Amino acid sequence: MKIIRIILGIIVIALSSYSLISRNFELMPFMMLFLGAFMLVTGLFELQKDRKRFEGYMFIIVSLFIFFVSIQGFLLN
Repeated sequence: MKIIRIILGIIVIALSSYSLISRNFELMPFMMLFLGAFMLVTGLFELQKDRKRFEGYMFIIVSLFIFFVSIQGFLLN
């Protein structure tokens, strides 16, 4: 689970850096999709550690919202 978080984090940073440097924002839905996956994995990791605190649930709720925004980005482009 930790390796998946690291890989998703690197993908998100790479896509967002490319978008900022090249000023090409066509990859933004993909970046949002990977960001949602990163947030979901982080939330599940927090809940799996038996730390059922607010952060784990909040990560999952935010990831669902980011997935919704990403799907809207794919459909509108």
